[in-house]
Amino acid sequence: MSRTPSADALAVFHALPVTVDVVALTVRDGVLCVLLIRRLLPPFEGRLALPGGFMMRGEGLGDAARRELTEETGVDPVPGHLEQLASYGPGGRDPRGDVLTVAHLVMAPDFPVIAAGGDAAEAAWHPVSTVQGALAFDHDLILADGVERARAKLEYSPLAAAFCGSEFTIAQIRGVYEAVWGVRLDPRNFHRKATGAVGFLEETGQVSSGDAGRPAALYRLAPQSRQGDGPTTAAVLNPPIMRPASSPAS
Repeated sequence: MSRTPSADALAVFHALPVTVDVVALTVRDGVLCVLLIRRLLPPFEGRLALPGGFMMRGEGLGDAARRELTEETGVDPVPGHLEQLASYGPGGRDPRGDVLTVAHLVMAPDFPVIAAGGDAAEAAWHPVSTVQGALAFDHDLILADGVERARAKLEYSPLAAAFCGSEFTIAQIRGVYEAVWGVRLDPRNFHRKATGAVGFLEETGQVSSGDAGRPAALYRLAPQSRQGDGPTTAAVLNPPIMRPASSPAS
């Protein structure tokens, strides 16, 4: 027997606003950074926040996340990796009332912020370690969840390469692991693990100027770990590259 929604249920369905928020992470000068805006309007006017905003009618979640990121920061998340992180709310997170937000995680190579726009007075990259505890709404929680998701993804997937260009040295991708995990890794041990993970990396046959001007072999993602111009989440590192016990996220 079919059931007809009650008037109260229909009222909630039509009245509950939905937003998207974006945790955009990159590595700059060996430091894990997050892209933040400074809010132009109340609530939390003048406070730092994650890029985001209300969905438009008929818009998909991923499309809304890309649109808000581009509108408020001028940044296009491509190339890079975008995935849905989690949902938050609706109660207790926005002083204007109940608002459900669906957060997204972006991991991308370092790129400049083009220009602030929309509801953002300014947009800039900030070291994650300097902003935790200072963000508007519940964005401190969302940022912490995004960072932990990125840390976990690096153990089992090829997504560390999302922070690099199409070609990179082992030292460069090791620097990604170190920045995201917040630890120092033994270079030789890491080299063995990264090159020993089946289907993770392949040599390009080219070299780049490495540390202290020494030539270093260039690598790229192996076909099994690549989808289009970036890494695929369908690939699983075997064996995984596990976080050291001293990692702050352990």
